[in-house]
Amino acid sequence: MEPNKEDNVSLPATAQITAPPILQDAASQPGFSAIPPVVPPPMAPIPMMPHPPVARPPTFKPPVSQNGRAKTSDSDSESDDEHFEISEESRQVRERQEKALQDLLVKRRAAAMAVPTNDKAVRDRLRRLGQPITLFGEQEMERRARLTQLLARLDMDGQLDKLLIAQEEDVAPKEEVDDEVLEYPFFTEGPKELREARIEIAKFSVKRAAVRIQRAKRRRDDPDEDMDAETKWALKHAKNMVLDCSNFGDDRPLTGCSFSRDGKILATCSLSGVTKLWEMPQVTNTIAVLKDHKERATDVVFSPVDDCLATASADRTAKLWKTDGTLLQTFEGHLDRLARVAFHPSGKYLGTTSFDKTWRLWDINTGAELLLQEGHSRSVYGIAFQQDGALAASSGLDSLARVWDLRTGRSILVFQGHIKPVRFSVNFSPNGYHLASGGEDNQCRIWDLRMRKSLYIIPAHANLVSQVKYEPQEGYFLATASYDMKVNIWSGRDFSLVKSLAGHESKVASLDITADSLCIATVSHDRTIKLWTSSGNDEDEEKEKETMDIDL
Repeated sequence: MEPNKEDNVSLPATAQITAPPILQDAASQPGFSAIPPVVPPPMAPIPMMPHPPVARPPTFKPPVSQNGRAKTSDSDSESDDEHFEISEESRQVRERQEKALQDLLVKRRAAAMAVPTNDKAVRDRLRRLGQPITLFGEQEMERRARLTQLLARLDMDGQLDKLLIAQEEDVAPKEEVDDEVLEYPFFTEGPKELREARIEIAKFSVKRAAVRIQRAKRRRDDPDEDMDAETKWALKHAKNMVLDCSNFGDDRPLTGCSFSRDGKILATCSLSGVTKLWEMPQVTNTIAVLKDHKERATDVVFSPVDDCLATASADRTAKLWKTDGTLLQTFEGHLDRLARVAFHPSGKYLGTTSFDKTWRLWDINTGAELLLQEGHSRSVYGIAFQQDGALAASSGLDSLARVWDLRTGRSILVFQGHIKPVRFSVNFSPNGYHLASGGEDNQCRIWDLRMRKSLYIIPAHANLVSQVKYEPQEGYFLATASYDMKVNIWSGRDFSLVKSLAGHESKVASLDITADSLCIATVSHDRTIKLWTSSGNDEDEEKEKETMDIDL
């Protein structure tokens, strides 16, 4: 039987397949037996892929040859595409996978790229690549991440020319920046008067420090010195303190008080803006009334070397007075209300703090502003000078206490620990290396300048601490005032509570201690002045005092 020459002829799927004609002719010839017609078996249906019913054009079965195989042609791929259609859901899944793969490749390339960390260099490179140097609300790390993604995509797209140009141009600016940094001074040049003041403060502090160290060595090495006995004597008298007298100081709440160096005069200031000088030991007679501030007075302090005193006010000024009421100087320059004021131990300089986030140093003789010191991120409130005169401490609403070296102008220590603003007061111990600070967290913290850390935390009061002050002789005890209407006395050795002075009917705003440590004055928003003295036997006190060498 000859092969069928019409195998390659395509027939319709519905046509009936019959025996080839050549087989019928052969059956009629002699010598051939009749062969029944061969009918090929029916073709099995081609399996169809299940898919959701969608509107599509009609599909046709592929042509079938006589041997039962589907024919192949050059248009197989086209017929497959027409036959197997992808649903919209499958297409979205494929797009998400491709996008995830693309992002993964970008991240891998970005992780291997060197991107500058300096924000200025990041901005410069973005500018050279023709991109915005910053977007609204964009932070430094977000800007650097954007540059990293941009460089990685440029690398994947094959646009290495821009990338190489940006990297090559980075070399020259680095050298220029380095040169600028080397040429830029590391300090801010001040006036000539400030330089002279720093030299004078350095000379003064060296002498005072030498005297303090010699006294400490003598007290340590002299067998006749009994430091424990002196401490017990001071704490005994502090424990025996009781209310001696009380008097109204003004028609408005009182805000500050200070003893003169000899303890014979007490100065008080109030929200009325008036400062009054009272005769001791009974605050009944007024020596002078100082009126010149236009707004409330916030603090008052006596000079340690003469009879002058300084006042601070919310009218942005500080004023220097004589005890007879004569105005000597007005210090103007602060941009916001003043908080505290303090004299330098030499008596030649005055420090003021303000809500303009600065504290300033003034020459009391000329009234000139010698130093405008920044450093706090919020309002500055407390200020104190070390007894040697070399250091100054400031505290502010940023919950920090900073220690400054007046000889160089540097911030040498930053004490962090208060969880709320150190709003009102800092004070140096007479030993020169302890600093006390009171804050709105109701705590009084003792800082050690040698160890550069917090030495002790005193849970001092039930409300914010408005004033902290060491006993001025040897720091035998520490007194704290608070808005809980109490004044507490703490041991300077183990910081245990020695005495609690209660009597005010409102917030205690300020306190001061006489040079001999025998009297404490407190003022309050209840408008009263209260004097607290020891109730011990005077004869016993004299006998005990004669047995000890106390530097007055």
